[in-house]
Parts: sequence; C-alpha cells; structure tokens
Amino acid sequence: MVSAIMDESQSLESRRKCVAVAAVLFCTVLLFSGIGCQRANYVVEPARLANDAFGPLIIAVAPAINVSGSSDLDPNRVADLMAGELSYVDMVDVIPVSRVLAVLTDQERRRIESPAHALEVARILGADAILVFSVTEYDPYDPPVVGISAQLYGRTRFGLARFNPQRESRRGSPSPDIGFISPLAPIAQAQRVFNATHEWGSSEVQRFARMRCADCGPLGWRKYVASQQAYVRFCCYKTLESLMSAGSDKIADAENKSLPNATGS
Repeated sequence: MVSAIMDESQSLESRRKCVAVAAVLFCTVLLFSGIGCQRANYVVEPARLANDAFGPLIIAVAPAINVSGSSDLDPNRVADLMAGELSYVDMVDVIPVSRVLAVLTDQERRRIESPAHALEVARILGADAILVFSVTEYDPYDPPVVGISAQLYGRTRFGLARFNPQRESRRGSPSPDIGFISPLAPIAQAQRVFNATHEWGSSEVQRFARMRCADCGPLGWRKYVASQQAYVRFCCYKTLESLMSAGSDKIADAENKSLPNATGS
C-alpha cells in the first residue's frame, strides 16, 4: 500500500513538472510570436506626395536613360522603381514601363529620343504626360551615389493643370490661358545627385526609412543605404517630390504674372 502511494505521488509530481515545463514553453512561444507579429504588422503606409499643380493625371514612365557610364545599371529596372514610387503621388495613375517599351519596340527605337517623341508616345498610350529621366551618376556601393535628371512632358507646359474652383473664386475673374509656352517644354523638371556620404543625405534617408518602416529590420534605416534597390527607390521618391514642387511653383508664377498689380496700372 505504501509503495502504491509513493508511486502515485511520484507520478503526480512528474505530471506537475511536465505541466510546468509545457507552460513555460507555451509562454515563451507566445512571447516571441507576439514580438514577431508586432514586427510583421508594424507597417506604415508610405507617405503620399502632394499633387497640387496638375490635378488628376495619367502618366507613362519611359525606360531610364543611362548616361552614368556604369554597366551595373539596369535602366528598365530603375524605371520600374520610378513607376512604383510615382504610384504614391496623389491623383496619378501610372502607365507601366512595359507598355512604353512595347511602343518603342513597334517604332524600332530603344529610348525616348526627343520631347516631340515623348509627346508622341504619350499620345499613343493615351497618357496626359510621360516621365523621361536619365541616370547621370551611379555608384551603388555603400555609401551609394545616384544622379537623376528628370523631365515631365505633357501636351502644353501648363495645359495639364486642372480647373480649381476655389482658386478661381478667389481670383474674381477668369484666368487667362497660361499654356502659352512651347508645348515641347517640360511641364516640370528636376535634377539632383544623391550622395549618401553627405550629412543631409543621411538625414533624408533616415526620414524616408521611417516612412517605410525600415526600423523593423535588423539594419534599421541603413537598409536604404546598404541595398542598391532601396537607395534607388529613395532617389526616385525625392526626384518625384522635386518634380511636383517644381510644377506647383511654375503654376504659381504663371498665375501671379496674370494677376493685375495692386496699383491698377
């Protein structure tokens, strides 16, 4: 009888130990799973770029033109990244690079050759405008250096700016036609060399990384410096930011010139 009681006691103690071990393992799994889920679900919607100047647009993206002298550059891949970043611009629908390449193939051309050619391709694709850009410098190794020169071509210089009823009501009289400059001139253009070694470059990359939740990974914000593709994405985003800002500035300048001066002369 005593032996049976001792065996039962040992068995109960063994079961308690097993339950305790299982509970510890279960809690450990929950803890790490929770952290993993938090990291996986911590996704920040990339900040959208304002489009105050042009309004709703359909924009085609041409393949990049490589004038950097680097054989490491894939112009079509860079253009795909640019198209991806363009999708974050407000009120913009993007015609992908593949469709522009199809038109160029039909024309037996490899790239956009002139402003007139850019407008022709945009017309064929049914686009309001086409983004043409060159990569002027390309050193993808940490710290990377990328230069981009971009032009946005449309049918007229400001003809793509949409009617803004609030702006017109403040004006008090109909605005004159501001599409008077050659339609072959770009609607907006931007040019910049992005050098990650510069202090301002690093700070801009860090801000961009925070928008894209790069701190979820082991590299943190440096992912956008260590990865060639990620850094090119950053450069494309900043180029588009400059293009949208340039378009807004040109619209504002044209409108200011059209307003009568305060003296009435």
